[in-house]
Amino acid sequence: MIGRKLELEKLEAAINKDRGQLIAVYGRRRVGKTFLINQFFEGEFSFKHTAVSPVDDVTKQRKQNLMRLQLQEFYYSMRSYGLDSSEHVPTSWSEAFYMLEKLLESKNNGRKMILFIDELPWMDTPKSSFLPAFEHFCNDWCLARNNVKMVVCGSATSWISDKLINNKGGLYGRVTASIYVSPFTLHECREFLKADGLHFDEYDICHAYLAFGGIPYYLDQIRKGMSMAQNIDAILFEDDAPLKDEFDRLFTSQFSSPGELKKIITTLSSVRAGLTRDELIRKGGFSSGGTLSDNLSALQKSKLIREYIPFGETDPRYKVMDPFCVFYLKHVKGNTGKDKYWQAHEKSPAVISWMGLAFEDICWNHIKQIKQALGIAGVITSESPWNIPSESAKKGASIDLIINRDDRFICMCEMKFTRGTFDVTKSYNTALLNRMERVQEIIGSNKTVMSVLVTTYGLKRNEYSSRFDKVITMEDLFQK
Repeated sequence: MIGRKLELEKLEAAINKDRGQLIAVYGRRRVGKTFLINQFFEGEFSFKHTAVSPVDDVTKQRKQNLMRLQLQEFYYSMRSYGLDSSEHVPTSWSEAFYMLEKLLESKNNGRKMILFIDELPWMDTPKSSFLPAFEHFCNDWCLARNNVKMVVCGSATSWISDKLINNKGGLYGRVTASIYVSPFTLHECREFLKADGLHFDEYDICHAYLAFGGIPYYLDQIRKGMSMAQNIDAILFEDDAPLKDEFDRLFTSQFSSPGELKKIITTLSSVRAGLTRDELIRKGGFSSGGTLSDNLSALQKSKLIREYIPFGETDPRYKVMDPFCVFYLKHVKGNTGKDKYWQAHEKSPAVISWMGLAFEDICWNHIKQIKQALGIAGVITSESPWNIPSESAKKGASIDLIINRDDRFICMCEMKFTRGTFDVTKSYNTALLNRMERVQEIIGSNKTVMSVLVTTYGLKRNEYSSRFDKVITMEDLFQK
């Protein structure tokens, strides 16, 4: 298995405890949660069930009777694990979990019992009273038995967070282990592709990350014998592209009101630096009530957006951080079905410019690696971009990343995604000097400004290259 060391260690520790366990495994759609659990337990479940997906195409009638469909599939899962054929399909979740209790009691010999419910949030359909029944089952049966380990999984990360991990009712404090499954880092992407016999260089893997992020299922679509641009066309743009409808499925699988959250993501993605709450309301026409707050919270918990406060400011901004969503909204939406679209556009000035900006998101998702390369992994820091406004005769400055360190240094980071070594020109040197002067002027003498370049292949040596105190290359971003 590629990566997942921490997740496996947490699972191991929880399963080996001598008391009942309720383990929540959650993370973005297609990130590999089910694979992780199946590989760890090697199919040795006393009971396993996968909820019915709200994403899959079902008739209108079946959608209207989704609770009945969920109960029916749950019944079939119990039958496959030995439920008496004389039992009828349950009509409520209370009855369903009572039937499951009887089934498990008949199998309980005191040895460890692993129960696994995959995509648990999908079972909580409107007006189904699912959660109270599940709470009672966990409290009254699972957690009351030292040998029972209940593992639940879900792509609806906000549901897992609100209804399980931070539950204020019957499940308050009952989750014994919560395991978030993160997208792959660049290092893990490289290892994953190598395991499939795909030997792309770091530049191509960064190219893939811009389109797919570190999502294993998306990366698994990449094929041998094709360039990365050809792969992106085949996976996202062609008529039969496997991820053509993935953006819609991503939201339908994770949220009960996908349309409103897609609108928020679309509005936020239209501004590179993101938007404040007030700017989002004005630009998107949203109401400024609690629903917007709930939706922003749900998107943050799902790690599709992040909230940050720019250096020197007080108002938080919201920015889309999921590479797949960013790429889809910028390039794929409206262009599906166009033959060889990405191959025709990837080297255009507009796309090259966009890649330079998108490279900043790769860096943001690899702050740990940047700090390691700077030798400050153990230093407490805060990170944000910084837009310094113009003042009379003084020019403004836009800084990609400020690393504010507790050791009286500030790292002013410039990020450049190029196909060769980066060349510091005379005009760029002048702009860089202006930025450094403005930063030092504003922060005063309490901290020292260090100029850092984060780029693909390093720095071309010339009369201006010494302006950077530290150069971090793409290879540094690929470290563990």
